[in-house]
Amino acid sequence: MTRGKQIEKDLAHLRVPPNLRPGDDVRAAFRFADVRAQLLDAARGRGLNLGWLCADRHVVDGRGDRVALTFLGRRGDGGFDHTEATTFAALADASGRFANLLVELGVARGATVATLLGRTRALYESALGTWKAHAVFAPLFSAFGPEPLSTRLTLGRAVVLVTTPTLYARKVAAVRDALVDLKHVLLVDDAGCEAVDPGALRQIPGAVDLAAALARQPATFDVGVTDDEERAILHFTSGTTGKPKGAVHVHGASVVHAATGRLVLDLHDDDLFWCTADPGWVTGTSYGVIAPLLCGVTSIVDEADFDAERWYRVLSEHRVSVWYTAPTAIRLLMRAGTELPKSFDLQALRFAGSVGEPLNPEAVWWAAENLGAPFHDNWWQTETGGIMIANVVVDAIRPGSMGRPIPGVEAAIVRRRDPDDARRGVEVVADEVEGELALRAGWPSMFRGYLGDDERYRACFVDGWYLSGDLARRDVDGYYWFVGRADDVVKTSGHLVGPFEVESALMESDAVAEAAVIGLPDVVAGNVLKAFVVLKPGVVWSEDVRLSILGFSRARLGPVVAPRDVAVVDELPRTRSGKILRRLLRARELGLPEGDLSTLEGQAR
Repeated sequence: MTRGKQIEKDLAHLRVPPNLRPGDDVRAAFRFADVRAQLLDAARGRGLNLGWLCADRHVVDGRGDRVALTFLGRRGDGGFDHTEATTFAALADASGRFANLLVELGVARGATVATLLGRTRALYESALGTWKAHAVFAPLFSAFGPEPLSTRLTLGRAVVLVTTPTLYARKVAAVRDALVDLKHVLLVDDAGCEAVDPGALRQIPGAVDLAAALARQPATFDVGVTDDEERAILHFTSGTTGKPKGAVHVHGASVVHAATGRLVLDLHDDDLFWCTADPGWVTGTSYGVIAPLLCGVTSIVDEADFDAERWYRVLSEHRVSVWYTAPTAIRLLMRAGTELPKSFDLQALRFAGSVGEPLNPEAVWWAAENLGAPFHDNWWQTETGGIMIANVVVDAIRPGSMGRPIPGVEAAIVRRRDPDDARRGVEVVADEVEGELALRAGWPSMFRGYLGDDERYRACFVDGWYLSGDLARRDVDGYYWFVGRADDVVKTSGHLVGPFEVESALMESDAVAEAAVIGLPDVVAGNVLKAFVVLKPGVVWSEDVRLSILGFSRARLGPVVAPRDVAVVDELPRTRSGKILRRLLRARELGLPEGDLSTLEGQAR
């Protein structure tokens, strides 16, 4: 391929005929209702229960002996210390046992079951079992510190937590007294699947040895009938102020997961699929758990953290054909050089997708030249539940673009008629004009609310459009291009981080009176967090103080959320109403124009 405006597709020479046929007439004829009807037919009167459709459905259809998940154990030298395959039949049995256990424990329909686990078998079995029991699955990222976990478990009113003794001791024990709703802690060993030391059970209130408890349960579970609108998933996403938002998703979201698995990721029955995202984030649940299992495809699950050589070994030795990863990881692979991929056979890879933040054009070209498959960028959010805009396999890739809306989704670029009065509505702007990316409300995986915050949820919708908070533009051919966030949320290493949550934790330090957090560009993570602090009276700034603040924030928040650097200031820039002007901090740090300062406290009236 040669560099140019776009990467054209020679569909006649694709190794596998794509699921999505080319042509705008095909897109126009697509209906989510048809996908729903197919899933309902497969469900045989049970409704769209995510747990049953992801496992038992394949057993009933005679595909129970197919491998659903292949787990790769971590090893420091980049190799695999074990490889464990789980069939759809085994997954159906294990999730059935988990559902029966929840019923035995008295977990009610609609109650929240949280997981704090690595990418181990127990996480996947817990997710499917939770859905079978009509409870709500809330995956939590294991890198979070005690305070973010406490906030999320409290907001979600989790009654069950599935975790390991080590994670419990490091992350949960210190905040357990505040978790008034938490009744049961289901423990697995630190490998994520075996029985635990009885001593650990005695030390943890409400602890249950999960492996032993499951062994006593029957493998069959009657899911009954599941309504499309039953709550199924609770994902937390940070805002610019206040607590994290708990976005609620329903079993009916399976329609979009199934459709995008086939049409965007182009999953076929004999594919080997690898989604590198942790299920603690929405991508890892929607496309690391649900979509491939719905499609009956074998997934690779790597328990280890990123290592360039290991990742190439996974792609090569396991013959991965469809790969879904994040721009941060792609940039790390690029930094590892062009010689390393030459040592591995990557010929099985036919489709590579990217999500989490905008993917720069150079990464698309680099992949085409060094991996044999360009990355297909796409866009969606925690709130959308599934991919909404994508570079699909049958279209030319425009490097740097998110792509076009998927079949069944209507998107537009809009502007508010009055920025200060949402009641006046929005208007769709012309091509090549920047505005806010909006989606016509009503797609099946659309979130159904922010937990306990109806007002905030309603504010996301104006004139029948969901307003994403992302600024973008659309070109004359219908491709969408990301411009930036409309608020102060920072995206670092593919994760959205709300400044308020970080600032609140920093202010619990003995040294910090006030704090403000911004994102700064980084070639690997996209952005890294930097904190500006006002010290408490009597505290003298020094290198020891700086390191103590950084250490405190890492212990409290975890390495993903904690700031990378901290600087001291005499005062923070604020508006007259008291709002911190983070954009001003960022502009000054990067030498950018400071913009309108008319609302800055201390300015002349």
